[in-house]
Amino acid sequence: MKELIIHEVDIAHYRLIELSQLADQSKPFYDWVGKQAKKVTSSHQSLNDILLKSTVPAIKEIILFCYNDTNQNKPMLFDGIGRVYKHPKACFYFFSWMIRDAPQQRLSPLISRMRKQVNFLEKKSAEVDTLSALIYEYKSYVKSFEWLTIREVIIDRLEGSRRSIKGHHLESSIRIALVTAIQTFFAIHGNYGKYTTVEVAPKQIKIGSHTIDVSAKFISSGDLPDVNLLIPIKTRETEGGGHSHLFTRDIMQAISDLENDINHYHIVAVIIAQNWSSAEIVNINNNIDYIFHFKMNPNRFIGFDEDSQIKLNQYIGQILQ
Repeated sequence: MKELIIHEVDIAHYRLIELSQLADQSKPFYDWVGKQAKKVTSSHQSLNDILLKSTVPAIKEIILFCYNDTNQNKPMLFDGIGRVYKHPKACFYFFSWMIRDAPQQRLSPLISRMRKQVNFLEKKSAEVDTLSALIYEYKSYVKSFEWLTIREVIIDRLEGSRRSIKGHHLESSIRIALVTAIQTFFAIHGNYGKYTTVEVAPKQIKIGSHTIDVSAKFISSGDLPDVNLLIPIKTRETEGGGHSHLFTRDIMQAISDLENDINHYHIVAVIIAQNWSSAEIVNINNNIDYIFHFKMNPNRFIGFDEDSQIKLNQYIGQILQ
């Protein structure tokens, strides 16, 4: 990422770059909600106009329609480190972010209290009643549900989410790049290609004796098998040592083990190191789908640069198509 040097001091706001990138991946979800609102109201107007003009019952119907969508081919919504929310939680957070701060810490306890006081009130019913009432009551104060307004709110909410999540590690930046690539495809095509949906693992996974830092499963509804994408990440802060050879040996062993697995795997490696043997880079690259080598100290790495992101977008597009 580019430094911003003023009087010999780097004042660059790196966190804003990453959070903005992640917030932009919420745009397909925003557009999807807009389409749902048009279906419910039979209106040609924007989501902003529909919400500003709607009654409580109409807003409730829109929100409920979003909750109840069983189509797997839906866009995703993420927390501050790129982990994907399950659809009901995504709907709750999205509509909450429009009108209320801290939905998990402040709004969820109120909804839980409702459910205790009203017999057999379902969680979804309590959430939808609450969200529709809040949007209707305060829409004249917020004045806008346009994307650029919502985007600023989402950036703020994602930053709060990130602060509340312990153990923010390097893999979160790689996961954000992955979900960016997936959502870029969805934003262009409105689907996930030949797959019905994509599941991005929220944390490291184990396959046999191998730990995979970032991974995703491309899920098919037809005769095609599900496909797994594995992204191991390796870093090195020091200038010397045999780490590059050891990592190459680990990757080669993992590839050998995975070739005997009944599942189908794509493998992309991410190396973040100032110096790494070029011969080992070539060796790894010849045995996997793709390799990203960021020539920097891992302490300075804050995410994919634009060129690398475009290459990842293209690679993910090839898998989906």
